[in-house]
Amino acid sequence: MKKTLLLSVLVFACLTLPAQNIQKKKLKKHITYLASDKLKGRGTSTPEEILAANYIAGEFKAYGLKAIDNTYLKEFTFKRSVNPHDTATANLKERTGTNVVGYLDNGAPYTIVIGAHYDHLGLGEDRNSLDANPEGKIHNGADDNASGTSGVLELARHFSNNSIKEPYNLLFICFSGEELGLIGSKRWCESPDIPLSSINYMINMDMIGRLNDSTKRLIVYGVGTSPVFVPLLDSIPSNLSIKKDSSGVGPSDQTSFYLKDIPVLHFFTGQHKEYHKPSDDIATINFDGQVQVLEYILAFTQKTFAYPKLKFQKTRNPDTGKVSFKVTMGVMPDYAFDGEGMRIDGVTENKPAFKAGIKTGDIVKRLGNMEVKNVQDYMKALSNFKKGDSTKVEVLRDKTLLILDVTF
Repeated sequence: MKKTLLLSVLVFACLTLPAQNIQKKKLKKHITYLASDKLKGRGTSTPEEILAANYIAGEFKAYGLKAIDNTYLKEFTFKRSVNPHDTATANLKERTGTNVVGYLDNGAPYTIVIGAHYDHLGLGEDRNSLDANPEGKIHNGADDNASGTSGVLELARHFSNNSIKEPYNLLFICFSGEELGLIGSKRWCESPDIPLSSINYMINMDMIGRLNDSTKRLIVYGVGTSPVFVPLLDSIPSNLSIKKDSSGVGPSDQTSFYLKDIPVLHFFTGQHKEYHKPSDDIATINFDGQVQVLEYILAFTQKTFAYPKLKFQKTRNPDTGKVSFKVTMGVMPDYAFDGEGMRIDGVTENKPAFKAGIKTGDIVKRLGNMEVKNVQDYMKALSNFKKGDSTKVEVLRDKTLLILDVTF
């Protein structure tokens, strides 16, 4: 009698527990493989990137996603020098990247695209690492962007395995070549697997694995690209602190879709000192936080099912896209900072800021003759300098204003 009663209680408890849509163990499995030393940093055009592409394709196949034109792997070619600053035609070499595409065809007229880039910096050979001596070091890219890739895979698993037929098709894309200039997403938008006019909106996930347990800050870019985005995001119950940015243009793959007049959102948990360094490893990932982020994205996507095709609207592009830089300070901005000035989230050793004595946590208030109220002001100011120039930089450190000398 007691055993029967206990069994009944356990069954009832299981039936009344809320369903867990996003599974932490799945995320950990994906990032453990994608950010392993075996894949040597998933550099674009490397054999290890193909290993990652085949892994993603295998997951898509296991979920029952459709392979458009009988293949999940979509190759593209591009030309690039080993030195990204060397644009001489004679030094450009043809390389091949591979996007990975899986399609959940619900027979609907419109499709939602959910994407993330899966490439990273490899062994530092493309000179886009922030490590002082990067070449030959494995840049595993656990947050950037194995985290976003694992998010695509988990959402693909959820939508393909649930018992609901959504009113929209869902296209899952893992892009190659993002670290070399959004190449994979640009190529896909130039030669898409479905008509661009049939895309409802695009979700991009880039670096969603480092949610801060104290601030719970999630940054969402592109909220101005459709008039319904802000009210929909605000309607989702969550303990996350959502920081919104209206612009559809930014340094990740949503930009390629925005430039084709498609509403976009980019989800991002913020910069950190491991960004573009070999230390971006799985031990730094906040898996519980990543589950919260993906549950939020899932809830948002489900809310859009009740709406017709979303209206696109253009946004003001950030000024950073209109300036070029001959120098670098060697700092990582804190894009989640809400105060006045530009807070520094990381300083690269032996770069100008490091040599000037600038530290993580400093808030840049002035660079040269320009007052700095935000990241955009800082970028404008930086564009005025060339190699060899010296100037003053004002930083706020622990409520004390310091004036430091910096040489580029």
